Amino acid sequence: MNVLGNLQSRAAANPAHMVLSEGADPRIVAAAVRAVAAGLGQVTLVGAQDAIVAQLAAIDAAPTDALRIADPATSPLTADVADSYYQLRQHKGVSRDAAETQAHDPLIFAAMLVRMGHADGTVGGAVATTSDTVRAALQIIGKAENAALVSSFFLMVLPENHPSGRSAMIFSDCGLVIDPNADELAAIAAQSAASCTALMGETPKVALLSFSSKGSARHAAVSKVSDALTTLKSAHSSLLADGELQFDAAFVPEVGASKAKGSDVAGHANVMIFPNLDAGNIGYKIAQRVGGCSAIGPVLQGLAKPANDLSRGCTADDVVHMIAVTALQVAAQKERT
Repeated sequence: MNVLGNLQSRAAANPAHMVLSEGADPRIVAAAVRAVAAGLGQVTLVGAQDAIVAQLAAIDAAPTDALRIADPATSPLTADVADSYYQLRQHKGVSRDAAETQAHDPLIFAAMLVRMGHADGTVGGAVATTSDTVRAALQIIGKAENAALVSSFFLMVLPENHPSGRSAMIFSDCGLVIDPNADELAAIAAQSAASCTALMGETPKVALLSFSSKGSARHAAVSKVSDALTTLKSAHSSLLADGELQFDAAFVPEVGASKAKGSDVAGHANVMIFPNLDAGNIGYKIAQRVGGCSAIGPVLQGLAKPANDLSRGCTADDVVHMIAVTALQVAAQKERT
């Protein structure tokens, strides 16, 4: 079974209730129908009832117990959503009248359903911008109590029969934290290692990337990465992690053996931690556009409950994959509690 098929199979073994904030979008509707049919769990589509029903009818589908519609204009939950949102945001100057208005915003409504326990996770961003989608998640669902920060990663699925023998890797942080310090970089690495286990079912081997390998260059940017490794290993002594490593030393066994002798990570890393957002964003897009990888994400990590962002250019397939990813995040959180 390929990576994406395995992802869905594992998610189906851990079904969850997802709320999709852009419920009238044709891609979202098609993905919701497919996700339910694949046994990934229940799906609630947020949006105007008539518009969603029409989109479902266009693909010969209809609401069911597992595929529900929540229209903020008519939902019996809207009053509770507005009140809870007011209690949450009044310290930021949100009035009760403003809360009642904002409760009708699909992104806010969906995130509140997750916060209030009516759903396990939420996915949006097929229509809304990343900034709006992530802002709703941060403000409403918030950071997990034990998380140092909220970061993001991409699940990079390599082309089949890739010469490296790998099928997938985690790239982080490629979408959120602009210039992490050493402590933040260590936290991102720990979060990404846990995400590797949850999504890929593999033992994480974490490479903290740099333009230097094991002291081949001296610079403050290199010291940040090596300091991050020290912090990471002090908090997670059993984690397989190494750095600083250049990408080829982390990825290619022969290069890793040459540049980082004795490393149990070099040449075999499946979690790549980039030193800043410049490197991460450029790196994942090169892997996607030149290397032919499929990039699923950005997936958020460190939130109190799962919430994820889609690309506005996403397909229905992309949405199904993200529902599966989010379901596996839900399962991982339940295991930790």
